[in-house]
Amino acid sequence: MHPTLGPDGPAVSRLGLGCMSMTGTYGPADPHEAAATLLEALDSGVTMFDTGDFYGDGANEELLGRTLAPHRDHVVLATKTGVRRTAEGLVPAGSPEYLRRACEASLRRLRTDHIDVYYLARIDPAVPLEESVGALAELVAQGKVGRIGLSEVSAATLRRAHAIHPISAVQTEYSLWERHVEEDVMPTLRGLGAVLVAYSPLGRGLLTGAVRATTRYGHGDFRATAPRYNGDDLQANLAIVDALTEIAATKHATPAQIALAWLLTRGSDVIPIPGSSRRPHLRDNLAALDLHLTAADLSDIDGAVPTTGAHGARYGDHGIGLIDR
Repeated sequence: MHPTLGPDGPAVSRLGLGCMSMTGTYGPADPHEAAATLLEALDSGVTMFDTGDFYGDGANEELLGRTLAPHRDHVVLATKTGVRRTAEGLVPAGSPEYLRRACEASLRRLRTDHIDVYYLARIDPAVPLEESVGALAELVAQGKVGRIGLSEVSAATLRRAHAIHPISAVQTEYSLWERHVEEDVMPTLRGLGAVLVAYSPLGRGLLTGAVRATTRYGHGDFRATAPRYNGDDLQANLAIVDALTEIAATKHATPAQIALAWLLTRGSDVIPIPGSSRRPHLRDNLAALDLHLTAADLSDIDGAVPTTGAHGARYGDHGIGLIDR
């Protein structure tokens, strides 16, 4: 059974595809391989593709537009806006004027006349929430946006926004070792009939087992400045990955497949969007759909991965200040 984006929203695949890494967030990416990955995902049954207007300063949306426009009737396009990239990092930009301009630009880059899910990526403290969400609601009324989503918000903000216009989805980091949403956000979502779109379900690559203490992050790789992926925090987190890898071996699976299969047990209203810019990684991730975890497996996983989460913050000081508002 396929999940839907809200009570009356479109059906989407059980796993979506996060596309951020296709334009360099984790180091250099091959645009030709990225395009091939998009098409193979579509051929494999993936229908939800996630991007953002600040990924590669619009290059990510352009990639999806060039590649997926001929298949527009078969995909659900989700993109994010509401932040600007500066030398200090991302800063919120939630004014109605900015959101209207950003939507028009995204429509051009995506080569479409409507965006299926339009997320407000961060809450702008300088703009009343009613104005930001109200502007998105106007875009829905104009037919330029199908559903409104939010990203990295608190349960209280979600309730306030939903009172202005129905919120169909909240996108936030959720994985085996990042479970902060389970306390307040997820129960609130379920009460409102919205879905949780889980980004970084593989811990930005750490839960795949590919990152080790000797790994050197490439130029432009986000993880180079995030505490969780460096120093003593990294060493402690690698011990968790090693334990997960041992469990995976007993299932003849990869740790990535275990991590995704675990998320799929959290409910049909949880839609993981693992990122991949290469076809082998995509295939590995999609194999998680065929992996069955027993009650004993889930118990073993809970014993290996602390429910308190990974060691270290998932963002630096600047990024932490932008989330859970």
